[in-house]
Amino acid sequence: MRIKPLIIATIFIISGVFYYNLTDTKSDTETFQISRIIDGDTLDLATGQRVRFKGINTPESTMQLYQEARDFLQNLVQNKSVQIESYGTDKYGRTLAYVFLNDKNINKEILQQGLATLYYYEHDSHYEELKQAEEFARLNQKGLWEKSPNANCLKLIELKTDEPEKLILQNICNKELNITFKDDATHIYKEIIGPNSIFTKEFSHIWNTDGDSIYVRDTEGLLIFYRYE
Repeated sequence: MRIKPLIIATIFIISGVFYYNLTDTKSDTETFQISRIIDGDTLDLATGQRVRFKGINTPESTMQLYQEARDFLQNLVQNKSVQIESYGTDKYGRTLAYVFLNDKNINKEILQQGLATLYYYEHDSHYEELKQAEEFARLNQKGLWEKSPNANCLKLIELKTDEPEKLILQNICNKELNITFKDDATHIYKEIIGPNSIFTKEFSHIWNTDGDSIYVRDTEGLLIFYRYE
């Protein structure tokens, strides 16, 4: 009479193990030789494999500090052997990974220099240390976090992240502001806001409702940073 409960318990245990194997997020760590630096957060291994640094986003080629981020990475790891802690691939087939050199987390080092910003969809075991590295750079106004002399001129009035999305900025100074703004990903916009005026722009499916950031800059530095989770 006790066989049925035993069978049910066995099935439950087996299904639990099966589920764990499907959802286990443990990474694989291997040592590779680097062959080429693509940009501040992407490199090629000697195997031909392309690696995208997980958890960070460095400036695109059209943005300020792009070259500085690329040079920093190149000077640090070019032609060296590194440890790759991989977390699968992205939609472009690149390996998403943390890169270590002599036990030093290079993803963290790039953030700490102010040459990248956090870029996470899901938190992992490295999230907190990367968050602290970004906070260090921000508080010390390093790299991307250096404030523009015009920072007091621009106010964030509204960032509406549900459809229809909307951004409202206000220039309270008596001078024109030539700005670039972006989200955590690679949606980049360039605009000119006239003196003592309000700028409004609508979007569709740009801002992530689960959490995102807006970075507004001019040619002299950071004007606005706002992050929501």
